[in-house]
Amino acid sequence: MIEVRRGEERYRGGDAEAGIDTRHAFSFGHHYDPDNIRFGAMIACNEERLAPGAGFDEHPHSNTEIVTWVVEGELTHRDTAGHETLVRAGDVQRLSSAAGVRHVERNDSDGPLCFVQMWLAPTAFGGEPDYEVVRGIADGTPYAVPRADAMLHVRRLAAGDRTAVPDGARIYVHVVRGAVRLGDALTDGGPALLEAGDAARVTDAKELELTAESPAELLMWEMREEPTYG
Repeated sequence: MIEVRRGEERYRGGDAEAGIDTRHAFSFGHHYDPDNIRFGAMIACNEERLAPGAGFDEHPHSNTEIVTWVVEGELTHRDTAGHETLVRAGDVQRLSSAAGVRHVERNDSDGPLCFVQMWLAPTAFGGEPDYEVVRGIADGTPYAVPRADAMLHVRRLAAGDRTAVPDGARIYVHVVRGAVRLGDALTDGGPALLEAGDAARVTDAKELELTAESPAELLMWEMREEPTYG
């Protein structure tokens, strides 16, 4: 089964006066939707846009795997485990909050910042926080998030390129840039066209392909049906 969610359907959040524009793909904060709590391990997929000087002051997280993909600009990350990092386009950042950690996220540059932040539920609670940045991850290189039993696939496609969707119980596809057509997702009698900000939630994916209608960048999550907590 394939469910397409459009970018314009996202819940709008953030704080316009503070220069923060947030667009939530899942139930989040006061945007509560009992029918849109999670998909597999995924519990949040937020598009964040921060004006120069804007950001999120120090705040806590626990028992969440937080993966960040910068689309444009530079993200300043600081946390109470002692990490301070500039995350740029093409980098994958992971913060495993485990039993608890606090962090700051800011746009300390003179230009705009846009990033996609994805939260995944872990398979076990507690433990020590962990942090990692992979610089300039190559196209097609899978990135494992073991604590959530999930795998991220980054794909950058030229117009006309085709790529396989991983077979799996739960596949989440987020289009960062460009436009793609997804296999058997039918809208108006044909394959679904997914554009920047759109997502597809695929259950029991098998032998699906994506075709780029224009140069495109995709984030594809491979997850099992539901996390098993231990």
